[in-house]
Amino acid sequence: MIFVAGGLAVGVAAVGFALLADAMGALFQDLLAWQPLAPLVVTPLGFVVANLAARHLFPNSQGSGIPQVIAARALQDETARHRLVSLRVAFGKVMLTGLGLLCGASIGREGPTVQVGASVMYAVGHISKRHQRGLVLAGAAAGVAAAFNAPLAGIVFAIEEMSRAFEARTSGLVIGTVICGGLVSLAWLGDYTYFGMSSVALHGAPVWLAVPVCGGVGGLLGGVFSRLMLLAGEIGHLRVGGWMQRHPALFAGVCGLGVALCGLASANQIYGTGYASVLHLLSGQDAPPADFGVLKFAATLLSAISGIPGGIFSPSLSVGAGIGRNLFDVFAIAPMPAMVVLGMVGYFAGVVQAPITAFVIVTEMTGDHALLVPVMLTAMIGHSASRLVCREGIYHALSRRFLPVDAGH
Repeated sequence: MIFVAGGLAVGVAAVGFALLADAMGALFQDLLAWQPLAPLVVTPLGFVVANLAARHLFPNSQGSGIPQVIAARALQDETARHRLVSLRVAFGKVMLTGLGLLCGASIGREGPTVQVGASVMYAVGHISKRHQRGLVLAGAAAGVAAAFNAPLAGIVFAIEEMSRAFEARTSGLVIGTVICGGLVSLAWLGDYTYFGMSSVALHGAPVWLAVPVCGGVGGLLGGVFSRLMLLAGEIGHLRVGGWMQRHPALFAGVCGLGVALCGLASANQIYGTGYASVLHLLSGQDAPPADFGVLKFAATLLSAISGIPGGIFSPSLSVGAGIGRNLFDVFAIAPMPAMVVLGMVGYFAGVVQAPITAFVIVTEMTGDHALLVPVMLTAMIGHSASRLVCREGIYHALSRRFLPVDAGH
């Protein structure tokens, strides 16, 4: 019953987080409607405040939170694990991600929901005194499932990315927690598909050329994104990047200004998750500017390296959608909605280097089973192309920053 209660609590936290994130994004859009130039002031200021709060009030809440959860599972010291997945960190994660969306950061809530879910289930573990690592894994899986309304994606994410192995003794716990979290999402938000229902398909051999094109280009660019993120962390430890460490809040403000400039260049399309832009691309109506993918890439990278809480799941899918649209403009070898979907999965697989998770998430989010095999192939190609640029998955590489030096080897 304790485990069931924990799973239900993860679902409540995930749905509440989703409603808060949507409300903050809507408030920012209202601000843009009132004053389109407001991000030049609001966005840098919000980045500074979020960075300061994350470092001083809620340490270890920075970034997406997935690296912290991976590190928490690797740690043996309970005190060190508690610093990464606690209710205090979860509360800060929710509040500061909401602040980031309120000021226009190019971030998402799905990755942070993983840390929130893991923190809730870890708190349950203190009551039961059992299965600490398994509960952290179950909470992370339920967070993904509830955030995307994609239960299969939550289970696959736990196996492929979080644990990188199938653990028979925790599989029932993971599935049970995902079910509980999913039930809360269904009861509160109803049965919905994240990006609506899509029914595009690839008919004829020439059209299938879109698979290697979207997989190769998307995967390479996803690998570039991951490499740049890791490079930013490495530069921070070098003399040339010393000022970044001495003035992290100022650096966050500079990143915020860069995001605001990207927003102005994109006609205010790149802020937040990019959800509305992806919907327009999938429908083929009222699509964003052709440079949306490039500017969203830059804004997401600046948001990710700024040190503020926020995830890269949804923004990465938006970047991939923009890449698919650009590839359609160049090649036009398949319907634009199909190339948008393939661009999403190719780029996302390149960023996270978890191809099974990538094609399961995109399939569940679009409900397009006619594209299942092309999406699978694109994910595998994207993963392989990404490894030409970045040899290690971004989340596991970042997780070592939260481990003792000897534990990171």
